[in-house]
Amino acid sequence: MTQNDALTETESISTDEHEAVPAVSDESPENISAEQASAAEVKEQLATATQKAKENWDRFVRAQAELENLKRRSEKELQNAHKFALEKFSRELLSVVDSLELGLQAATLDDSDVQKLREGMELTHKQLMTVLEKFGIRGIDPVSEKFNPEMHQAMAMQPSETEAPNTIIKVFQKGYLLNERLLRPAMVIVAQSPPEPTNTDAGT
Repeated sequence: MTQNDALTETESISTDEHEAVPAVSDESPENISAEQASAAEVKEQLATATQKAKENWDRFVRAQAELENLKRRSEKELQNAHKFALEKFSRELLSVVDSLELGLQAATLDDSDVQKLREGMELTHKQLMTVLEKFGIRGIDPVSEKFNPEMHQAMAMQPSETEAPNTIIKVFQKGYLLNERLLRPAMVIVAQSPPEPTNTDAGT
């Protein structure tokens, strides 16, 4: 064996031994522990962000609901403002209707002049009521209806044998509604049960 052959064999053995040595891992316990801590921190941050996102979404939903409610209230108030803007004017106008109706009730004679006056008043009254109805004003004339304290004002109670108790038997003054809101209650007389007959002994 020559010197060169010996050197070559030595180098081959050295190379094989080097290849057989296992590589040392960089994943030391310290590195693994740091990675786990980092993953736990990321997980915690993710949970916190998720919770904040949920809270923000809940606040957004509530704000949307409040905004929708406010919008509906505003629309309703605007509608009421349009519907009842003439409420004061309408109430004042009712006295004109009352005067016309009283005049019609008084014009009962057969005299031709009175009859012409009555016809003119009837026409005026009809026109006025048509205008009132056009603007949502409707009369309440509740004869023979059950007394309703929300719509009627009782002026007196009167015993009646023909009408059921708590029934309206006479209307002093008609009531009026403006778009179903009470402008003025009807002033009425309400029936009540007649008094019970008292038993008297003829011999006393």
